Amino acid sequence: MLQIDGRIIAPTRPSAWDCEANCNHWIGFENFDGLHIQGSGTINGQRDKWWKLSCKDNEKSCQHRKPTGFMIGHSKNVDIKGLTFEDSPQMHIAFESSTWIHATELTIRAPGHSPNTDGIHIQRSTNVSIDNSTIQTGLFVCLLVLYLYTYIFMFIIISYTYLFINSGDDCISIGNESKYINISNIECGPGHGISIGSLGIMGKTEEVEFVHVRNVTFHGTTNGVRIKTWQGGHGHARNIKFEDITSHSSTRPIIIDQYYCPHKQCKNQTSAVEISNIAYENINGTSHKEIVVQLSCSESIPCKNITMKDINLIYEKHKDKTSSYCLNARGLRNGRVHPSVSCLQQEDNF
Repeated sequence: MLQIDGRIIAPTRPSAWDCEANCNHWIGFENFDGLHIQGSGTINGQRDKWWKLSCKDNEKSCQHRKPTGFMIGHSKNVDIKGLTFEDSPQMHIAFESSTWIHATELTIRAPGHSPNTDGIHIQRSTNVSIDNSTIQTGLFVCLLVLYLYTYIFMFIIISYTYLFINSGDDCISIGNESKYINISNIECGPGHGISIGSLGIMGKTEEVEFVHVRNVTFHGTTNGVRIKTWQGGHGHARNIKFEDITSHSSTRPIIIDQYYCPHKQCKNQTSAVEISNIAYENINGTSHKEIVVQLSCSESIPCKNITMKDINLIYEKHKDKTSSYCLNARGLRNGRVHPSVSCLQQEDNF
């Protein structure tokens, strides 16, 4: 067992990051079988000193990419409990090429403007669970502070089994070769929500399957539950369920994007990562934009077997203008689905 208390702080100057090997992470644990990491400690990555770094201005500091703050790699049977992570140079936590990982009672903080600071990234890993954790206060934007103070105070009385994640990128992102992932009891925001992908960059074959996300609340995120893939990719994202989700002023509470392109322009391509067997159930709340459900799927490889049950999402500024967007998606809907998603057929027996 490793006990971490007190405060671990990254080098004050990024130029002091003099790394010759394994430079992709700052603190890392590799090739363990049976490791328990716990404590009340804080791991601080020195935020702006890294985020403002420009290779044009400082070539020496850019010889190596900004490191992930904390990494578990090529390991199994690992538990992480009780730690606080804040202001990482890049991703805060990464689970890579590992299995049977359990993360609980974590706090992860970074302001909304921080670049590429995913809370937890999962890659080439199986049997990962992130759950049963404690609410902490965080660095929310001013418009949400009063509301969340009241909400968090009330919620602590009811339960203190929630993980608080506040970061400038995805709260949790799930990458290639990951399966049997269970995520529950998460408070997320601001940031980019919970994402499968992105998958299929540069024509790669990438796969994610058997993911279950439940009991998650999003606060002012740019996305809620998202699946994102590049044009030209191959592979699949399948057997994924999102349920018991609450959105408070998220921009896109439900989104599938097979045309993911964070650049000004991307080349149109016909091949795509196949998306199938995706279930949404009991998803409620408000959106910052009119389109609350966006299914943007490939013409050549449409999204298949998309199901929605008991969905109630409302555009917070004008509920009568709440709408959905559906392109090349096929599936079923059951119970109340608001707004109506036209490409999904009504079916009472699933």
